[in-house]
Amino acid sequence: MTSREVVLIINSGSSSLKFSLYDRDAPGNTPRYRGLCDYSRTPQVLRIEDLSTTPSTASDMAVGTPAPPERLAAAIDALQRWLAQSGQHLAAVGHRVVHGGPRYIQPVVVDDEVLANLETLVPWAPLHQADCLRAIQAWRKAQPLLLQVACFDTAFHATLPHEAASYALPRDLTARGLRRYGFHGLSFQSIVAQLRHHAPQVAAGRVVVAHLGSGSSLCGMVAETSQATTMGLTPLEGLPMATRCGSVDPGLVLHLLNEHHGDVATVQSLLYRQSGLLGVSQLSGDLRILLASDSDEAAAAVELLVYRIVREIGSIAAALGGIDALVFTGGIGENSPEIRQRVCRRLAWWGLDLDDTANHQAATTLHTRDSRIAIFRLPADEASVIAAAVQTELDRRASH
Repeated sequence: MTSREVVLIINSGSSSLKFSLYDRDAPGNTPRYRGLCDYSRTPQVLRIEDLSTTPSTASDMAVGTPAPPERLAAAIDALQRWLAQSGQHLAAVGHRVVHGGPRYIQPVVVDDEVLANLETLVPWAPLHQADCLRAIQAWRKAQPLLLQVACFDTAFHATLPHEAASYALPRDLTARGLRRYGFHGLSFQSIVAQLRHHAPQVAAGRVVVAHLGSGSSLCGMVAETSQATTMGLTPLEGLPMATRCGSVDPGLVLHLLNEHHGDVATVQSLLYRQSGLLGVSQLSGDLRILLASDSDEAAAAVELLVYRIVREIGSIAAALGGIDALVFTGGIGENSPEIRQRVCRRLAWWGLDLDDTANHQAATTLHTRDSRIAIFRLPADEASVIAAAVQTELDRRASH
């Protein structure tokens, strides 16, 4: 079997491991392979899609039924076995890393110092950061000399104005990095590139992007730069999510800590893993299941989500001084016409006029001619952003 030099892009999330594989000489184009290990599926498999065929073809690599703490390691082991069996030779690996803190606002080559610095940020993103770093460490163990590049979800929001990034805390706490960072930045960066192609005049204006999925946040942009966002120091702030509560009264957190005798781990689990759509519905954190359910609790969870999305869109638009376009992305934003419709219906007073046919056909442009605000549906493509960063580093090394 002929070995092919490739660039691997890893997105290690709280609910799945995703990967994309690009040919070394064309990482900015469509990936050659794409894969997913969904941790909610039993038994787990690594689904691998070959995009070089027409139509694309899919195959499964067995992962088994690992316990939750071992899901990532088992998925990576399956991916490494498939890479070896299929004759792929890695030139580099790029990683989505959720938190870069105040230090990392550009992609960075991973070394011991970088890893140590990123480890200190685990408490600020407990559902995500540790798994991001475990993925990096797995490849360091397997191929110690392999180039690995970390790209950060927080980096896109480095342009936030001081007042948008600050909490009303004593200055010494702010100086220690306790401020709002924002997340989903790689997704938002990919939307900027797509919107620049589809509607350059709109991209240069005031745009609210709704990244809606198991984790959700909004970003308000002016001239393609982040000016406001709903997440903060951690990915817990903002909208209700699959299992995360979103913004709550800080006094409520203090109450829970008192109620649980200062047991931080219990309260953290409650807010991150037992709340959100799951907590309200007492059924599931999966929006598809809630929309299909006839229970009052499921309906209440969906209605709460829509309400909060609409309220936060208004808040961000106010911070931008108006809005020229609304973009839906993420697993829910891209795939749920009902949520898009409910959100836009509540904003009809503002001049949003959704084209129902385009919405149900999952078109790119969703607004009617009469709409005062443009509406788009665009796919989140973090992998292409990371691949471009890896290619830049490979080119830099090749030129020296």
